[in-house]
Formats: sequence, C-alpha cells, structure tokens
Amino acid sequence: LLPASFWVGQSWLETAMLCTLVVLVLVTEILNTAIEAVVDRIGPEWNTYSKAAKDLGSAAVLLCLLLCSSVWAWALWERLA
Repeated sequence: LLPASFWVGQSWLETAMLCTLVVLVLVTEILNTAIEAVVDRIGPEWNTYSKAAKDLGSAAVLLCLLLCSSVWAWALWERLA
C-alpha cells in the first residue's frame, strides 16, 4: 500500500496520511505481537489478565485496520470519482 499511496493521494498531505496509516497498522501489529510474546513467556496457564491483555492488543489492531480501511476507501473513492 505504501507505493499505492503516491498514486491515490491527490496532495502531499493525503499521501502522507495514507502512508502514516499503513505504518500505524504495522506498529500496532508489532506491539500486539510483543504483548502476546510476553504473556506466553510468563506461563502457559490460563489467566484472566493474560486473556484481557491479548484481547485488547487484538482489538487495537482491529481498530487500526478499520481506520486504515475507511480512510483508504475514502481516498480511492475521491480518486476514482
């Protein structure tokens, strides 16, 4: 998506926003992976706090993906309209 942002973005601000959103999704996924690795390292037994940490990390990734998808859909709509 990063190369596509230079074609979809109609101004430097739009291009920067599209690139930033893609990188934000990647950063959130990296943080979620780190949370899961730490929780798994602590122990294999089931724990309410461990489950909550993993669920919240996954929810953060989902919200970032939804934000990124909606902004990209808007930008594509504007580009193709």
